[in-house]
Amino acid sequence: MKNNATLAYVLDGLMRRYRERVPDVQKVSDAMIAEGIIANANEIENDHIAFRTMGVPQLGIQSFEKIFLHLGYEKRDYFYFEGKKLDAYWFSPPKPEYPRIFVSELRVNDLPPHIQDIIRSYTDEVKTDPADSLDLNDGEAVDEFLHKALWRIPTWEDYSTLLKESEYAAWVIYNRYYLNHYTISVHNLKDGYNTIQEFNDFLEKKGIKLNDAGGKIKISPDGGLLQSSTVAEIIDAEFARGETHPISGSYVEFAERKVLPQFQHLKPSEIKREHRREGFEAGNADKIFESTFTSQTVKRKKKVVEQ
Repeated sequence: MKNNATLAYVLDGLMRRYRERVPDVQKVSDAMIAEGIIANANEIENDHIAFRTMGVPQLGIQSFEKIFLHLGYEKRDYFYFEGKKLDAYWFSPPKPEYPRIFVSELRVNDLPPHIQDIIRSYTDEVKTDPADSLDLNDGEAVDEFLHKALWRIPTWEDYSTLLKESEYAAWVIYNRYYLNHYTISVHNLKDGYNTIQEFNDFLEKKGIKLNDAGGKIKISPDGGLLQSSTVAEIIDAEFARGETHPISGSYVEFAERKVLPQFQHLKPSEIKREHRREGFEAGNADKIFESTFTSQTVKRKKKVVEQ
């Protein structure tokens, strides 16, 4: 019972700061309310949230997962993203009302030596696994940890050098454990908006820019998981020596999970989370990662200029 209260506190803290930092979150929910899709934002089902980490001994998934395993999550499938040099796992929640969690980490050892040196010049400031000294029953302490600086503010030069080699590395070196995205479950919305295609059409009519890497809709080979996402917000980031530059922040994702074949006979009112396609798909996730990449955010900048 105590863990549930702690988890609720931590998730509320993550979402509060995420909403403040990513205007698209409010823009999407306000548009849904204005359209009559939902009465208020509390009706939105959060399919999953995602975090990015650095794969170094004292950090990475092995450290980060301790928080959510303690709070009742279970570690599930492993994913490898060769081109982006990433490992990832997803974690199932203790109760269906909580979001799934997707955690990825950069395979730092696979990067060129000069890039590794830059990354480690920051991550080496974390001498021991910070999760080991954290009171995981204290929601306030966990919430504070997930939003505090783990290392010094990067220089613009270091950020730019990382960006050329790994946009993921650059994102993490600046944003750290900030929530990378949350995900609206569209399959539980009202008719006319409860498929990814219909929901994408609605978003684009509202002027929301979608990530088109691999197509606007990312579809799993079995056709059971369909995903799309906004292009990341551009934030004015303060770097070392007081320099300010626009960089990629976070974004919003959308997911449609189809009812599994063995449950097709169920009435819509009988369908629960366990009756739908579960888990994640590497091919989909690979392109969703690019929501923060320059190839996508440049389109968002262009759209702002055109307006």
